[in-house]
Amino acid sequence: MEKILWQQVQLVRQKSPLIHNITNYVVMNNTANALLAAGASPIMAHAHSEIKEMVSIAHALVVNIGTLDEYWAESMRLAAETAHMLHKPWILDPVGAGATSFRDQTLQHLLQFHPTVIRGNASEIIALTKTNTTVTKGVDSTAASSDAVEAAQILVNRYNTIVCISGETDIILSQNQSIQIKNGHTLMTKVTGLGCSATALIGAFIGVTEDKASGTAAAMALLGIAGELAVRESNGPGSLQVHLTDKLYNMSEEEFTGHLKLTKS
Repeated sequence: MEKILWQQVQLVRQKSPLIHNITNYVVMNNTANALLAAGASPIMAHAHSEIKEMVSIAHALVVNIGTLDEYWAESMRLAAETAHMLHKPWILDPVGAGATSFRDQTLQHLLQFHPTVIRGNASEIIALTKTNTTVTKGVDSTAASSDAVEAAQILVNRYNTIVCISGETDIILSQNQSIQIKNGHTLMTKVTGLGCSATALIGAFIGVTEDKASGTAAAMALLGIAGELAVRESNGPGSLQVHLTDKLYNMSEEEFTGHLKLTKS
């Protein structure tokens, strides 16, 4: 499977997909830089008057509810509805799911448009199903990724989607397979928005690959391996951010396949 995932990394670099992001203020710059480094082309647009046109020309849509407000909630709804209508792939990042009723209501509306992929931490994935009283700690998870597998499977079946539970082990669930990736480094948790970068990268991969589950796995592996390699050259989270972007850009096949830690069932 290593070669299949690497081929998808190359495909993003070759096709440079246009990725429409409606994401949060905190991570816009990081997200755009991660997409550019991986070979994609980012656009950030949330004005109601251009949403439908922008979705129509993009290869994929990324919706991240991190800094949610009423105007942006409607932007997200319009974008998700348009992507669903046009059969464009889109990914939902349910940042802070379970923290407030406003976030939960917004997410329930967005889920009606059947995201191609949902990526969140364990607490967020559990909160989306409303089957557990697990509470998020802001945007941080209070649960391990393995704790959310049952909730993720509910989402897979309910919305015919792919669910990526991020954590120490990233777990990607689809209708017919489960993929576990154990790449990354604990220092990555000290850089804000790397989960959001993961979501955006998944958007790039599902924008150009037919197999959306393996595309999701390729994106998560690319970021995790880049983080592992970047840590070796970093003195802390500040320099990690710089070195990680560089590594997304210059990752080699040998580095990718040699460091990939993946199991599939």
